[in-house]
Amino acid sequence: MPVSLALFAAENRDDILSHPLALLEGAERIAGRLVVFTDAGRIQASVRPHSRLCSLLERIVVEVAAPRGGAFHPKMWALRFTPLRPEYPPRLRLLILSRNLTRDRSWDIAATFDGVVTRQPKAVNRPIADFLRQLPDLATVGTPDGTKTLVDDLAEDLRRTEWSLPEPFQSVSFAVNGLGGKPWRPESCARLGVMSPFCDDQTLSMLAGLANADKPIFIGRSDELGQVSGATLDAFARVAVLDEMAATEDGEEADDTALQGLHAKAFIAERGWDTAITVGSGNATRPALLSGANVEIFATLTGKRSRVGSVEEILGDKGFGRLTRPFVRDEMGAGDAAQRAAEERLDQARREICRSGLKLRCERTTPADDGALLWRVWLVPSEPLSLAGVRALRVWPITRGDGHARDVIEPLRQGQPADLGAMPMVDLTRFLACHLTDEAEDVSILFSTGLMTDGMPSERHAAILRWVIDSKDAFFRYLRLLLSELGDPFAAALAAQDGSGGAHGARQATMRRSLKTWSAPSAAAATNCAPSNA
Repeated sequence: MPVSLALFAAENRDDILSHPLALLEGAERIAGRLVVFTDAGRIQASVRPHSRLCSLLERIVVEVAAPRGGAFHPKMWALRFTPLRPEYPPRLRLLILSRNLTRDRSWDIAATFDGVVTRQPKAVNRPIADFLRQLPDLATVGTPDGTKTLVDDLAEDLRRTEWSLPEPFQSVSFAVNGLGGKPWRPESCARLGVMSPFCDDQTLSMLAGLANADKPIFIGRSDELGQVSGATLDAFARVAVLDEMAATEDGEEADDTALQGLHAKAFIAERGWDTAITVGSGNATRPALLSGANVEIFATLTGKRSRVGSVEEILGDKGFGRLTRPFVRDEMGAGDAAQRAAEERLDQARREICRSGLKLRCERTTPADDGALLWRVWLVPSEPLSLAGVRALRVWPITRGDGHARDVIEPLRQGQPADLGAMPMVDLTRFLACHLTDEAEDVSILFSTGLMTDGMPSERHAAILRWVIDSKDAFFRYLRLLLSELGDPFAAALAAQDGSGGAHGARQATMRRSLKTWSAPSAAAATNCAPSNA
């Protein structure tokens, strides 16, 4: 994300992302203007070492926890653009979507709003402005310097933004669940259509009772629908799942870019002459719509049914329904109860790890044989952890890979520090990869989380710069990047050079981007599958 925002004129993002200088420039230039809020413990990890430059993201990523014990699950972007000419007002772009910040290629949905900051607050924007202001208070290990000011400034601009609605809609409203008050849920209507990958019996029963003219339509996933009673599904006019051929709409063989699996969430309601489409993060589940345990965000767009379309036109055979097929009970065996129980135990352990006040402590230790300074890292609990149902907990700094993993379950259960080993300064990071294994089933999870760190050497940042800028050519290319304008196409080409010269010209950007961006995911930076999306 920082690279895309700093070097958005790049012709080939994959080329840019393969160059350490581009990664360094993106992180350096966007720091202080970008913050990502994500569900604690839902960052995907790898057994391979991550780039040492990931440490620069410590100033960007803020892990948070839902105050009512559920998942922090919203997916939202808010971006502010500052015009080059001071007489023009700032512009904002708001995205309410179902997609996480992952590389998943699932079917997702998003609503995009562009607007201009005005002098007067807009009542319609209060839910999202209040939502932004509360985010720093949900952080599990504190926030980087300046985060609250950045968030408050953007929230105030959001409060006063007048949106240009996408055609053919006439009005918009926003809602946030999980931060107090009555949770948003669909209201009574003539006809209802729902698309949700995750569902449960209680919530589907509630939805089935909302439509008073015709039975509703539901599109979901086979493994989830297999957990719902037949009586509940019989209350729907049609229950469908994504057709396997929908990976490519024309039925050709799928390639690496084909969409796979359903992840979109939408509630489509007909009321009088209008059709309202609600999109966002919430599934048709109890934590999302009934109990309010999850933090979720929604945007509802309303317009005349003659222009927007009916439920049948949108989800029927001429709409998204052409990519679906009827759900057949028992076509997929219900999920193994023992495995689901194991996943729940590991998820509870994940929450305990992320919310227990664990810290890292860095101490200078005996130099290596070549004279290089080494730092020993300790994982320090504030109190004993129960980690009920967990057989093993292996952790390692994400810059080191699982070859340096240590099993720390016994020290943590005793409330004692665990030695994570000695490492060079450039490998120090507050991000740990955690691999948990269930004690009864062959089930495990792998995730990353960031911890408060004591004793981090102040010169670590400079050491990372020296590691990247390791030659005269790299130094001069980095210097040119620093002197270029944000988004300059020359800078994008320069970042991907190998030192042989040459850069592609492009149109000058018409606006310099002053970007402040938020996402929740649950997954956010990333989420896993069913538990975080339920």
